[in-house]
Amino acid sequence: MNSEFDIIQQYFDWQPSSDSVAIGIGDDAAVLNLSHRQGQQLVISVDTLIEGVHFPKNTPAEAIGHKALAVNLSDLAAMGAEPAWFTLALSLPESNQAWLNDFSAALKQLADQYNIQLIGGDTTRGDLSLTLQVMGFVETGKALLRSGAMVNDKIYVTGTLGDAAIGLAMLQNRLDASSYTQKARHFCQKALNYPQPQHCISQIIKHYATACLDISDGLLQDLGHILNASKVGAQLDLSSIPLSKSALELGRNQALPYALSGGDDYQLLFTVGPEKEQQLQNVLKDNNNKDLKISCIGKIDDKNEGKITDYLGHVINTAGYQHF
Repeated sequence: MNSEFDIIQQYFDWQPSSDSVAIGIGDDAAVLNLSHRQGQQLVISVDTLIEGVHFPKNTPAEAIGHKALAVNLSDLAAMGAEPAWFTLALSLPESNQAWLNDFSAALKQLADQYNIQLIGGDTTRGDLSLTLQVMGFVETGKALLRSGAMVNDKIYVTGTLGDAAIGLAMLQNRLDASSYTQKARHFCQKALNYPQPQHCISQIIKHYATACLDISDGLLQDLGHILNASKVGAQLDLSSIPLSKSALELGRNQALPYALSGGDDYQLLFTVGPEKEQQLQNVLKDNNNKDLKISCIGKIDDKNEGKITDYLGHVINTAGYQHF
């Protein structure tokens, strides 16, 4: 099976599950119905993942399939958007049926979970890389942006930070994995390979947040994006940065740099005004879902625009993952 069209037909020609897709895979372009989306805006994001850059060589195909879509769904979650469709451009060094079967199965499993439909794309021969474009909808004028943070807003994050970066350090032998329990090693590897888009909680916080983004390049660097867009500064309480039990096996002082600058977390970083903070806490408490965890890690101030300090006033270096 060498044909591009054979690959598409066997592994990616999924039948549309919604009447929003008039023409899907099989023609030169997709045709979509938008009439049922009155009062909403289209949200679009695109990401490229390259072997050896965004995931290590020999990463399992199913992990690549999951992560490729998950990181894009994370962008929609950061905007408060509901997923709708995605396209996939896949470059492969060879037509490997076992790899394609595992990759496409994991991709489809996550797509079904979040009710997002594959509507087209491209396949070609080359080094292993994937480019996904995701599309979703948000109520007109209600998209979460990076530019809305205001002085005295509190800074929150979802979940725990640093686990994926620790998992990557283990794979690259920068950390001695043998010093971790098997449970901790598995947890950090899973955080790296199978990030979970924070869609459920984004649908709650979108009613309260003033600014939001997802943490892909490290907490400090990504917080800097909010500060620069909003023209404000921030104070962080480093003792409040949420770390998992697995990360803490390294010791808090040793684990904290991974949480601050490691990246690959795909948790949400957002700000909330003091007048809505208690309302949000009450809603999450009433929801009774243990996965909907948020932690307050600091506040927005009007000092040193774009700068992050600790509560003693010391400036914190915002270096994180750099693409170039």
